[in-house]
Amino acid sequence: MNKTVVLVVDDEKALRDFVRRNLEIRGFEVLSATNGLEALAHFQNNILNLVVLDLMMPHMDGLEVVRRIRRSSLVPIIILSAMGEEEDKIRALDLGADDYLAKPFGVGELLSRIHAVLRRSKWTGKNISENGRYLYGDLLVDRERYQASRKGISLELTPTEFELLAYLMENTGKAIPHQTLLQHVWGAEYGQEIEYLRVYIGRLRQKIEVDPAAPQHLITIRGIGYSFSG
Repeated sequence: MNKTVVLVVDDEKALRDFVRRNLEIRGFEVLSATNGLEALAHFQNNILNLVVLDLMMPHMDGLEVVRRIRRSSLVPIIILSAMGEEEDKIRALDLGADDYLAKPFGVGELLSRIHAVLRRSKWTGKNISENGRYLYGDLLVDRERYQASRKGISLELTPTEFELLAYLMENTGKAIPHQTLLQHVWGAEYGQEIEYLRVYIGRLRQKIEVDPAAPQHLITIRGIGYSFSG
């Protein structure tokens, strides 16, 4: 059986070694990089299942690494961030990162987030025929084929974006609370990360709405959550 390959990128040797040891004893194959340039070299030369990436690094920061990886790959990315870098964490999510962990963090939290991100990444290609197709105007989501399109043009959605949109469309007209969305899409480990929803709903609006500033489908229900309007 092929091992899950994780690239750990951080300029702090102690943290790299901490993450590497804890992943290797649990059966992961771990590659390491000390800066963004080394990270991109590993990305180009290896098939990766996950990237665990610090934001603040020499030569090239984590935000630029996320931006470059997302030009050609949907590989899951977990950001490592020091407290007080909230704006950078939001920017990283907006660029396409899947999750973030605030430093310092424990082994249990790290593993929980890694397993949750890997579960979402494996949605691609799954046969979920019982959930069918959802068509509203020019917007189509087909769970069985794992496809989404607008005006017949395929939408390039990450696994998380696809599941968020599909779940909202399955519940058209219902106000879905923030916590329900987070736990359904991200996993039971989540519930308070409302900023994730703001970022991902914003990204989906850019892809499916005629005017993202005046959305007709993805509606904010203030103080509650979000709703899909057909």
